[in-house]
Parts: sequence; structure tokens; C-alpha cells
Amino acid sequence: MASRRRPALVPVEHISRSILVLRGQRIILDSDLAAIYGVTTGRLNEAVKRNAERFPEDFMFRLSAAEHTVLLSQFAIATPVRGGRRQLPWAFTEHGAIQAANVLNSPRAIAMGVYVVRAFVKLRELLASNKELARRLDELEARIEKNIEKKLATHDEAIAAMLSAIRQLMSPPAPKRRPIGFTANLGEKS
Repeated sequence: MASRRRPALVPVEHISRSILVLRGQRIILDSDLAAIYGVTTGRLNEAVKRNAERFPEDFMFRLSAAEHTVLLSQFAIATPVRGGRRQLPWAFTEHGAIQAANVLNSPRAIAMGVYVVRAFVKLRELLASNKELARRLDELEARIEKNIEKKLATHDEAIAAMLSAIRQLMSPPAPKRRPIGFTANLGEKS
């Protein structure tokens, strides 16, 4: 009896690193998605092309030359050499990545589809928690600025009073001179 070999699964953290934000959407490039699903990029794109009606514009889009250049420089993606890519890569949104698993219809693609969804959800939760953290930090910063303004006003008053006292101490008092001659203090008793 031949044992069925289970496909090696890619951890959600690895998939999460492949998710990029482009044009305000979280996407995964066709080459990364093909690697996750265990097929070549050409095979993935071929399956997508055969099932074009399943991939509306909000499921996938082709990168512009400028976007591709930025990704090449920013993420150190290998530049095309002889026999490399001849067309710009496709970017798949979360829904497009799941639809790609459906059109590939391989056991690995079906199994990995769940992990891709989990990676997108994890990233969404992470971004939401970061927004909440940023909002709280903004509130804290506003409170601190308010308190600093109040403290500065009271500190300014205290500093002005200290400077006045220092100036008074700096100016020497007029020397006490004894009057010349005899003066009688009428109110004093000896």
C-alpha cells in the first residue's frame, strides 16, 4: 500500500512576509503565490489566463513598470536575466489569491489556500491594532503637550520671580553712612 505524501506546508509567518501593500491594497505577487502553491509562475499565470472570467479587476492587476522598478530596488527582487520574466508581474489581492488556489485545483494549492487566508487576516489584525496604538499615542501626546504648556506658564512665573530676586541681590545696597556731626536722638534713653 503506497502512503500518500502530505504537501510540506509553509508557515503563516512566511506567507505574511510575502504580502505587500500596493495601490492601497494588500497584495501578493504571482511569483510568491506560485511558490506557496508549489507550482511555477508560468503554470499559475497560465491557469489564471484560462479562467480570466474568475478574476475581476479587484482580484488581481498587473504591476506598472514604475511599481515593478520600485519593488526591484526596495525588496531586492532578482532582476530578469536571459530566460527570465518577459512581462510585468501580476499582483493578487486576498480574494484573487484564493481564487488562484481554486483554479489550480492541486492538493497543495487547496491546503495552502487556508494558510494564505490566515496570513491576510493576521496582517489585517496587526494593521488594525497598530492603528489603535497610534490613536492612543496621539491622545497621550496631546495630554503631555497640554500639561507642558501649563507647567511652562507656572515655570515662567517662577523664573521671572527668581530673576527679579537675583537682580535685587546683585545691586549692592547703598552704604550706611554715619552722619557727620552730633545728632541727638530725642526718643532714646541711655
